[in-house]
Amino acid sequence: MRDLSSLSTDQQIRRLRWQCRRGMLELDHLLDRFLDLGYSDLTEPERLTFRRLLDKQDTCLSDWFMARTDPPDLDLRELVRRIVEVTRERPTSPDAMLHGQRTPPRTER
Repeated sequence: MRDLSSLSTDQQIRRLRWQCRRGMLELDHLLDRFLDLGYSDLTEPERLTFRRLLDKQDTCLSDWFMARTDPPDLDLRELVRRIVEVTRERPTSPDAMLHGQRTPPRTER
């Protein structure tokens, strides 16, 4: 895979978006969402690990993201955990996004 480190983060994301298109729709959504929400926060070594993750087969990725098995090395395990964490958080409304809320406020019943 071509070294992307010389490209801006936006250019890297555009290039990686194609590689995030998988044979499983669930993986497409998960990886695409991570590109939008979490990729820009990765360090360069973590970005290399992300590109290495994209080289793995869909069945492995699915097993890792569904916590059926663990990735073979610590860097991949940490990245999978981070992807799940980042993509799990989602605002409930445009107003929540404007105010920086990632989860709905608790209400007393």
